[in-house]
Amino acid sequence: MSVSAADIETELRTELQPLVLEVIDDSHLHAGHAGAREGRHFTVRLTSERFNGLSRVARHRLIYHALRRLIPRGIHALAIEAQAPGDS
Repeated sequence: MSVSAADIETELRTELQPLVLEVIDDSHLHAGHAGAREGRHFTVRLTSERFNGLSRVARHRLIYHALRRLIPRGIHALAIEAQAPGDS
């Protein structure tokens, strides 16, 4: 099975109620890379009130938890930019 940017967006909207969300499929940039056979590459830019007071690691953990059902279906890599409202 393959995962799409829309699939990721749906899961993140449901779990984290983002104020801002952008999911970009970067897979074409990794064509020929060994990991490309294992799944797709995505960039996630997300602003959520759920991130208030959390460290960068804790924010990433929330995102990975939200995507737990999709990761085995074909997410090889995520580049994550996770912010709380008011972060600069």
